[in-house]
Amino acid sequence: EQRSQSIARAMVVVLKRAGVDFAILGAEETCTGDPARRMGNEYLFQIMATQNIETFARYNVKKIVTICPHCFNTLKNEYPQLGGDYDVVHYGEFVAQLIDEGKIKPVATLETAVAYHDSCYLGRHNGVYDPPRRIAEAIPGVRLMEMEQRRERSFCCGAGGGHMWIEETGGERVNHVRTDQFLETDAETVCVSCPFCLQMFEEGISAKGLEGKKEARDLLEVLADSLGDE
Repeated sequence: EQRSQSIARAMVVVLKRAGVDFAILGAEETCTGDPARRMGNEYLFQIMATQNIETFARYNVKKIVTICPHCFNTLKNEYPQLGGDYDVVHYGEFVAQLIDEGKIKPVATLETAVAYHDSCYLGRHNGVYDPPRRIAEAIPGVRLMEMEQRRERSFCCGAGGGHMWIEETGGERVNHVRTDQFLETDAETVCVSCPFCLQMFEEGISAKGLEGKKEARDLLEVLADSLGDE
């Protein structure tokens, strides 16, 4: 998905700036199988998971940092069922620690108000609420705002459980409801830490006719903008 490629690029900028020794699997990386399992195709999930576990074993992978909370949840909580035990962290936790340790320091001031959206698989399913907010608060000029439904009461973006590929019929779309909740904050930007959420908010903002006035960005993209030139 082309839009989300900029999140991965921002992650590389952050990791390089922090001096982190990391590697990517490139063309050998495949989907974790989360959507297949959520939509009931357990056979396909196990094929994909087994393939990934074999790849990880070939490269002696011990620690995995994910951009997507769905990948984070699946690798951390479900791969052990198939023998894949790793130290799995979402970038929200990992990057917040880099900031706490002084390995990266946002310096460029970004005068903007952002509302942070808690994605389901990072927040309610795995209890990661504070680290992404610490990242936002560390960026000079960023004013962090909260939606009424947040943290444990956060509202789904509408993409989970395979709904990204299902055309909703009847009633208001879930992502439009959540977009309205973002608009109530008067923030210019809704910050997410999930590629699925990013797509759903971008569609919601477009559907409301607010492109150019409001925007959805991944928290990593905002952070990378604030790191300044090397």
